[in-house]
Amino acid sequence: MAHEDTAGPLPLVVVPGMLCDASLWGDVDFPEGHDVHHIPLRRADIGALAEDVLAAVPGPFVLVGLSLGAIVGFEALRRAPERIAGLCVMATNAGAPRPEQYAAWRAMDELIAAGRFTDVVERTLPDMFPDRCPTPEGARRYRAMAHAVGATAARAQLAAQATRADASGALRTARCPTVVLAGARDTLCPPAFHRAIADAVPGAALTLLPEAGHLLPWQEPQAVTAALHELVAAATRTTPATAAP
Repeated sequence: MAHEDTAGPLPLVVVPGMLCDASLWGDVDFPEGHDVHHIPLRRADIGALAEDVLAAVPGPFVLVGLSLGAIVGFEALRRAPERIAGLCVMATNAGAPRPEQYAAWRAMDELIAAGRFTDVVERTLPDMFPDRCPTPEGARRYRAMAHAVGATAARAQLAAQATRADASGALRTARCPTVVLAGARDTLCPPAFHRAIADAVPGAALTLLPEAGHLLPWQEPQAVTAALHELVAAATRTTPATAAP
């Protein structure tokens, strides 16, 4: 699908992680004056989800993704690097799936198919929090969000996970301002994953948040806010202005 560039503040296209929705970003103050487009994860293929991202707005945009949302962002970058004016990825992994991950995703899909979606939510819950230790309020909030996403979308997300590929090649071609955020206490996507991403992207900035786990927008909203404001400013400086049609 072809797009024409448009003048004006760069929009943000924001993609959550698995079992997450737009409420994940509720504590983050996005840069004022920039449209924010939240992309739900409802399709069973990373490529199809990347096309959803690219179809969200015309012209260049700043892409923000967490976990599976960042993986979708890597594929959008591979397909249309000229559209990505700035990139912020967090709590993620650019590597190809490992055999034990395929097995875990199959097991969770089988549970959901058997009507045990709540068991899947409970299985995933600890990994969302620092050192796998959720607070009561954090657990309540995660359960509410995951159940709002629902079983049907969860099965699509599990299927999409299995279509992932190593993204290091796409990352090496990136030429946009890039911010990588990692929680030092994220047991699901540890800091080493993020160092590899930052090493692959020319000029990328890596920020390690010492008290955070996986759900950075909840656990460190001020740090995420600051990173996005700095990224949007950098992307605005480096993206040529275009005439409105």
